[in-house]
Amino acid sequence: MRIATRSSPLATWQARAVATALAAAGASCGDIELVPVRTSGDLDLSTPIAQMSGRGVFVTEVQAAVLDGRADAAVHSAKDMRSDPTPGLTLAGCLARGDVRDALVGLELDAIGHGGVVATGSQRRQCQLAALRPDLGFTGLRGNMARRIATASEPGIDAVIVAAAALERLGESGQIAQRFSPDEIVPQVGQGAIAIEHRTDDAQAGAAVRAIIDQATTRCVHAERSFLRTLGGGCDLPTGAHATLGADGHLHMTALLATPDRSAIVRTSGSDVDGLSLGAALARELMTRTGADAAMWSALGDDV
Repeated sequence: MRIATRSSPLATWQARAVATALAAAGASCGDIELVPVRTSGDLDLSTPIAQMSGRGVFVTEVQAAVLDGRADAAVHSAKDMRSDPTPGLTLAGCLARGDVRDALVGLELDAIGHGGVVATGSQRRQCQLAALRPDLGFTGLRGNMARRIATASEPGIDAVIVAAAALERLGESGQIAQRFSPDEIVPQVGQGAIAIEHRTDDAQAGAAVRAIIDQATTRCVHAERSFLRTLGGGCDLPTGAHATLGADGHLHMTALLATPDRSAIVRTSGSDVDGLSLGAALARELMTRTGADAAMWSALGDDV
């Protein structure tokens, strides 16, 4: 079994987690080999994330390695994936989800002085932090997690905001100054989840991967992706969604979307046993309430 992955430390950790799960499940896939891939998102460190968002810049080359036979499966951060399926590949599902929350490195929010600066490449994070603290200023953020952590100590920067799961997986949870609940800052679609794809016609790889899929996480992520897909593959407006599975088998989802002028963010929530229907319904509601329409969307959705 050859697993294609980005070559960053975080992506390598995630691919190894999949390899470990396959071995523990006794999957009949023989030896497991990682196939590191450099993506366009890894190579271009000058373009702001907001301008690269949704183009699949962290997944396209990894998917290509599976499609052309260099690898049998691809491992991604679920939040980096485009919401529309990739022809020739099947999204088998996800491992059990990690921490979905966003986290500050540096100062806690209340400790940041008036007019302080937070570094982030995510419009979703920026607009929600601005709602909590309208006085804050923001600057961009790129690079691997080590570089992002270091940015919090740079002159003129009070904090950076990143995914808590990334810090935990790299053994850097001690850097976290504050975690925001999903109600305070709604996460990006798929945040904290590790997704696995294989070639649609590869039954052996599909069977091996299905043995390690966490069904609850997968249902939640599919519901969130349905929300994003209904917006037209994503959007160039700040958006997020977070689904959980209740004991009654119903999915519960909170979602947000900014107004076209970005002057406000609108939230909604709902519950349904059918996650795909739930995600689509919440997206349509938010499009109506914000005055947005499908003509505005441009297949954007990545959020790092």
